[in-house]
Amino acid sequence: MELRQSVEKTAKTVEEAVGLGLAELGVARYQVDVCVLEEPTKGLFGILGGRMARVKVTRRVSPEEKAVAFLTELATRMGALGVTCAPGQTEDENFKLELTGANASRLIGKRGQTIEALQVLAAVVYSRAGGNRRVLLDVNSYRAKRQESLVELALKLAAKAKFSGRRVIMEPMGAYERRVIHMALQDDKDIVTHSEGDEPFRKVIIALRQEH
Repeated sequence: MELRQSVEKTAKTVEEAVGLGLAELGVARYQVDVCVLEEPTKGLFGILGGRMARVKVTRRVSPEEKAVAFLTELATRMGALGVTCAPGQTEDENFKLELTGANASRLIGKRGQTIEALQVLAAVVYSRAGGNRRVLLDVNSYRAKRQESLVELALKLAAKAKFSGRRVIMEPMGAYERRVIHMALQDDKDIVTHSEGDEPFRKVIIALRQEH
């Protein structure tokens, strides 16, 4: 998604020229910076040689908009045509982004590795533009579905650890998925979890509390 950054307009007055620029960009006055390139002048006897006002109206692009534009273009370059990106519902301090569309699933990757990489890139773009919130990216509600299955898996493996008395080593996961496992079992008084290894092969260990 390409965002139109600025336009130059001429009119009889600076105010009129600015108004034309706002209309073309489709934004309000507080969303732009205005540079007056030429002040209007009256000609001889108010008729001849007069000069129109000329201004440059530049749209202020927010960190959120830059992140959305970046992900939309990147998705297209990755072959996910027709995918749209928009901010998700904000219920906390995080900045949530949603990629949706029939071809969006290819942006998830094995065990969510691609979506994790896209989230990191979007966070870099967002922070460099001045954003100060944590970026969370979802694709076709993958996170919610994956979180539900991870919680079920965590409970099942915790039961296995209790029955066998041995710790359970899970497959490598990204930071977000490991956090889901830890949160799912944090209130289990008999179980303790921790992570071992280096990225991208870091794993969650589920063990009896006395073993740890």
